Amino acid sequence: MNKDKVDKPKQQAIALSYHQVNNAAPKVVAKGAGFVAEKILATAKQHSIPIYQNKTLVSMLMAVELDREIPPELYQAVAEILAYIYRIDQNIGKKLI
Repeated sequence: MNKDKVDKPKQQAIALSYHQVNNAAPKVVAKGAGFVAEKILATAKQHSIPIYQNKTLVSMLMAVELDREIPPELYQAVAEILAYIYRIDQNIGKKLI
């Protein structure tokens, strides 16, 4: 085994879904590492879904089971993401007018 070789950590990705009427909090609808993470990111890009990078938050969200709402202790962090996406949507809307 080569001690000089350092394994690169696998990329991780989480997909969240939030519908104010149907959900009390955002849900984890997809998650994975390596190939699965690449597919999640590719699908997001293909559908023009904004991507927000935060390794610490991804690590915490990886512990949430699929199709489960995020726990209350993550509300603040996820609210910041939703605000970020809202600002992007507003900027795109202004450009289309």
